Amino acid sequence: MKLNQLRVPRGSRKRPKRVGRGRSSGHGKTSTRGHKGQKARSGGGVRPGFEGGQMPLSRRLPKRGFANIFRKEYTILNVGDLEQRFKAGDEITPEVLKEQGLMGKRERIKILGEGRLTKGLKVRAHAFSREAEKKIKEAGGEVIRC
Repeated sequence: MKLNQLRVPRGSRKRPKRVGRGRSSGHGKTSTRGHKGQKARSGGGVRPGFEGGQMPLSRRLPKRGFANIFRKEYTILNVGDLEQRFKAGDEITPEVLKEQGLMGKRERIKILGEGRLTKGLKVRAHAFSREAEKKIKEAGGEVIRC
């Protein structure tokens, strides 16, 4: 079979309902909106989640947990990622990581200890796990907190 032999199966494409095109169309006069009422008006209808005045489900359910407004979000990188991307002796800073596309929208960066590190790198980041710090120092690198 070739691309030019493809056909759209019958019944797979439904024609749009054309409302307000005269009585004989079956969708004339009120254009399938019924008579009067909130849903018949232009711009009418209820907001999402409205249950006709009954207490909405979102308000009936209990609240859980706590959202800390002072939470610090980190972009997470493993020492294995640094091993692949950088040469021995390189200085790694948040600016360099942003240029490389390794840093997301978050401003802070945390280095974790997943993977192997054999090169001595000078790593400047906001936070390090104990394992990452140990691996960087064992490889002859330097850990600097910004």
